[in-house]
Amino acid sequence: MRHGLDATEQLNLTLSASAVAASWLLASPAFAGALALGAAIEAVNYRVLRRTAERFLGGRLGGGAAWTAGYGLRFVFVGAAMVVALVAGAHPVGLVLGLSMIVPAVVVAAWRTLPPPLPAEPIPPPDDPSWDRWNPWLAREQEPSEEDTEA
Repeated sequence: MRHGLDATEQLNLTLSASAVAASWLLASPAFAGALALGAAIEAVNYRVLRRTAERFLGGRLGGGAAWTAGYGLRFVFVGAAMVVALVAGAHPVGLVLGLSMIVPAVVVAAWRTLPPPLPAEPIPPPDDPSWDRWNPWLAREQEPSEEDTEA
């Protein structure tokens, strides 16, 4: 079992630390603290989600019921942590911003791992009969139906 941070977690840590530093300078220490707390909650939440998904997809976790229960429990723990933080006086906007810091990290990490684009194929002319076989809903040619193959 590895214990290091993956690329998404590293990017999330960088973005979160930058946001906390900027909010410390531009807002207030209380806001920065709430942002840091929210970022810590979502970092733990993301790590648990990622590890559970790795175990489930690798066949090392029980069936779908175990995955569903673990998935639901994460929301319970995040909700409880938010309630405790808000009751303790955390700034609500800072807390929500901290909880949201994973979103840009995941988007950038997904963008970085895109496969290279495939070379474009030539487009047939508008009167080509292949357009009659094109399925715009699936963005590919339709499979011939049994009626078409019998005729």
